[in-house]
Amino acid sequence: MALPVKDQVRYWGLAAAVFLVVLWQLGDVMLPFVLGGAIAYMLDPIADRLQRLGMSRVLAVITISLIALLTVVLAFLLIVPLLINQTTALINTAPDLFQRLQLWLTGMFPDIMDVDSTIRRQLLALGNTIQSRGGELINGVVTSAVSLINVIVLIVIVPVVTFYLLLDWDNMVARIDDLLPRDHAPVVRHLAAEIDRVLASFIRGQGTVCLILGVFYAVALMLVGLNFGLVIGVVAGLISFIPYIGALVGGALAIGLAMFQFWGDWVWIGTVAAIFAAGQMAEGNVLTPKLVGSSVGLHPVWLIFALSVFGTLFGFVGLLVAVPVAAMIGVVIRFAIAQYKSGLLYRGLTPPDGPAAPGDPSSPDRGQD
Repeated sequence: MALPVKDQVRYWGLAAAVFLVVLWQLGDVMLPFVLGGAIAYMLDPIADRLQRLGMSRVLAVITISLIALLTVVLAFLLIVPLLINQTTALINTAPDLFQRLQLWLTGMFPDIMDVDSTIRRQLLALGNTIQSRGGELINGVVTSAVSLINVIVLIVIVPVVTFYLLLDWDNMVARIDDLLPRDHAPVVRHLAAEIDRVLASFIRGQGTVCLILGVFYAVALMLVGLNFGLVIGVVAGLISFIPYIGALVGGALAIGLAMFQFWGDWVWIGTVAAIFAAGQMAEGNVLTPKLVGSSVGLHPVWLIFALSVFGTLFGFVGLLVAVPVAAMIGVVIRFAIAQYKSGLLYRGLTPPDGPAAPGDPSSPDRGQD
């Protein structure tokens, strides 16, 4: 005999509350495991395909891991040194950028930017602070024990977590399925299949979109000669996974630096702006519809709300998982609405089609007066 619905709601509600409290307490500690799980989820179809080609699961996972390791090593050898150099140069150039901003403001607003102006003093102090603290920040990130541990965690634990999750993915799914309450297993499987479809379309598609946008922005900005174009392109591409943030941050950085570097040459400034405009047009009209589609099914306002809530509760990890989790919640809510509309609470005792309302043009009695 199954438990009464009231008891089931109590138990599952308590389990969900405990789960959310644990996630909230762990916070950023979950980052390597979230990243590892997401990477394993994205790579599982490749492992399944290699298995269908005749490889064992272990051999398929080892092959994928070796290819990924080779890709990462090549990236570190070819791209990371250039990124570090450009990032260091950007920090060292910051005082000059603020000085140019100060000169521009002085020309545009001479009454505000006089020698004794508070804004002038603040800009000078900010530029000097960035210059003096920039090197300390880099050294602190490298030498700090906590930061070093975090870097080691990301570099070592993420691949290890990914490897074992990918190796046991099918077994884990089978074990979870075996633990489902038998009365609700068909419904849970249906919801899980729908969530998998949504997440697969979003995560794998959005990851491809981020890669394409990052390469496009980096190459295009470097071709037009923008200083630090590689850094800006990579950053804009990576954070494009977070809706709206990538375009806003990357576009603001690129156009701001272009105004300082090409001041007076509006053609090049317009070219930089056009690069981001073209990237956004391609993302909105070609990449996202083709690679992601309408899988998330959430209104932009709800996406922004989800980003705000999850970012506040779980920090950077919350921003990463906000859209996928919101999409999962959306699947459950749509299922609940469908159940509600098919139930007596919504339909009452009226037949599905219901009697024709008086005066309804479709009423069979109309016109028989």
